Amino acid sequence: MDIKDRIGVDIGRRLSVEDAVQWALDNDVTYIDCQIDLEPNALESFNDARCGPIRETCASNGIHLGLHTLSAVNIAEMSPFVRDAVDAYLKAYIDAARRLNAEWVEVHAGYHFTSDIDMRMSTGRDRLKRISDYAEEQGVKLLLENLNWEPEHAEVKYLAHTVEECRYYFDAIKSPALSWVFTVNHATLVPEGIAGFLDGMPTDRMAVVRLADNHGKYEDHMYPGEGIIDFTDMFERIEATGFKGHYMSAYGSLDDMLRGRDYLVARYPEERR
Repeated sequence: MDIKDRIGVDIGRRLSVEDAVQWALDNDVTYIDCQIDLEPNALESFNDARCGPIRETCASNGIHLGLHTLSAVNIAEMSPFVRDAVDAYLKAYIDAARRLNAEWVEVHAGYHFTSDIDMRMSTGRDRLKRISDYAEEQGVKLLLENLNWEPEHAEVKYLAHTVEECRYYFDAIKSPALSWVFTVNHATLVPEGIAGFLDGMPTDRMAVVRLADNHGKYEDHMYPGEGIIDFTDMFERIEATGFKGHYMSAYGSLDDMLRGRDYLVARYPEERR
């Protein structure tokens, strides 16, 4: 597959899923990510009647659809009643993915409040293990994302933002239903950087690479070329692992991501075309 065809667009909640699929067709985009929490994509609305036409349109036109859970939902939640709701939320996404024949569901490790990191990590690990088992039963692929570093003085911090934290989950959860989505701009915020993540993580479980630029100071999804990432070097390192999956643009507007694909294609190593 041509590299341009491998670079998708994270539509998020900008469009209904139906409109997102049509937008992809109109703009020659093969891979799209959608979030289905709220209207016009209320999670409860994805019954068989709604999912059937979407599933058929994707299948007949070669559109690869994935779903993206909300990182604000704390996968490391351990409080009574709320913890059950988090399980239900993740299972509902998996059920919707099965009805839509979506090819992945992106998930996160949650967040902690500094003093409770150990409890939060173990809670999130156990939940992701349960949910991976459920996804495996349903034939759905989960993708766990490396999230971004937060400033040291921040009380609330995302989990799975370093290689060490990511390995905590991947080493414990061997389910074939759980793979890694590598967000390269997040990797620029920690000392190991992009190269360190590729050296330290199980790249055989790397299913998707998310793309945006960054200035290396804090979380900021920038247009490619406006930050510090050398995308030619990035592509070379990732492709050298044997990666055959797709890339997902995640910055700016839909028009920005369409324009950004041309910038990224121009920086893909010539010898790998």
